[in-house]
Amino acid sequence: VLITNHPDIGGTHLPDITVITPSFSSTGELIFYVASRAHHADIGGILPGSVPPNSKELYEEGTAIYSELVVKEGIFQEELIYKLFVEDPGKYPGCSGSRRFSDNISDLKAQVAANTKGIQLIGSLTKEYDLATILKYMAAIQTNASESIKKMLAKMVEHFGTTKFSGEDRLDDGSLIKLQVIIRPEKEEYIFNFDGTSPQVYGNLNAPEAITNSAILYCLRCLVGEDIPLNQGCLKPLTIKIPAGSLLSPRSGAAVVGGNVLTSQRVTDVILKTFNVMADSQGDCNNFTFGTGGNSGNKTDKQIKGFGYYETICGGSGAGADSWRGSGWNGSDAVHTNMTNTRMTDTEVFERRYPVLLKEFSIRRGSGGKGKYTGGNGVVRDVQFRKAVTASILSERRVIGPHGIKGGQDGSRGENLWVRHSTGALINVGGKNTIYAQPGDRFIIKTPGGGGFGQYKD
Repeated sequence: VLITNHPDIGGTHLPDITVITPSFSSTGELIFYVASRAHHADIGGILPGSVPPNSKELYEEGTAIYSELVVKEGIFQEELIYKLFVEDPGKYPGCSGSRRFSDNISDLKAQVAANTKGIQLIGSLTKEYDLATILKYMAAIQTNASESIKKMLAKMVEHFGTTKFSGEDRLDDGSLIKLQVIIRPEKEEYIFNFDGTSPQVYGNLNAPEAITNSAILYCLRCLVGEDIPLNQGCLKPLTIKIPAGSLLSPRSGAAVVGGNVLTSQRVTDVILKTFNVMADSQGDCNNFTFGTGGNSGNKTDKQIKGFGYYETICGGSGAGADSWRGSGWNGSDAVHTNMTNTRMTDTEVFERRYPVLLKEFSIRRGSGGKGKYTGGNGVVRDVQFRKAVTASILSERRVIGPHGIKGGQDGSRGENLWVRHSTGALINVGGKNTIYAQPGDRFIIKTPGGGGFGQYKD
């Protein structure tokens, strides 16, 4: 059983650990792979939670694994895993190994078990049908997806009367994401060209190519209007051009933790706006982490056991209209949108397992952009700490709000606030920052609303 998370070979950001198990036929022939990807709450790096807001180099974000055997000859390789998750990331200046190695072990065993179940299901399938039949239908599923995508893109050309579509947007730091889509059905040309996108940044908003490919796949599946399984066939007709060394194709060693959770959202917004179907959603995952432990920083550099907590926080989705089907919709309040779909930890569990009190978790009324169809509202999440922790926020849409389109108004920008218990000071910490919170301090996150669609009328 293999383990990998490196962005150079298909990884997204380092906390997303992929476990891969080969599936063999009864004669020992390799026929399939089963894989599971899971976000680990702490994998080392410079801050608890392994989602540092200000990382500049990949090593600051935790362990980076090209490919290793996590199970060898049926034996779980715990000593090797300890080296990968604790010893290796802790060797870099200012960095720690995993702050809760026991959680990594439990999560990896769960992933291995999930893959084992997948292998069993494949075994059941191959017993019921021969391999040639299975491969034939797998190919047919992908071909059907490919044809469905081509048909949908051809309808775009017919409806809008053009073969060229373009869109762009900027991240809060000013970095540009630029897209031109060229659709020539008669020539079997379906080109997504990101030329003009800004160079990679000395920060962590760089997004490996796998992320952009995933965003395109997601958007096409949303637009296709047919009940097809999500699969590689959706991308097969496309030519995707991403300039090397850009924000969307960074060089090896670039920090990427924000690319997966923030830049991916902006790419999605750009694609949907390019086709004029939807205003911007919150464009953010509102990544909130806190924890304790890590390297002590003294001469012995002892690893202190602690914990890392990580959550993404919902916001407002954009309003939109399916113009060739004649329907529109308001955005939804307090939902995860587009490239994030994680569930919130239940309040009772959150307060029991971690040194926090949840003071407020409510809909942020009035934060959705007005329009013929109104954008969804964001939320307010107010967390009070009961002990000293290091807390971080990695977020976007704090400078540039979610855009409305077709005359719709923009959604409200997000806001991150630190309330210091000792002084009562209310401090705006910006979109990307780390605080060293004391008992009684509060962290308030106000997430963005979605943009409106169409002209608003009183």
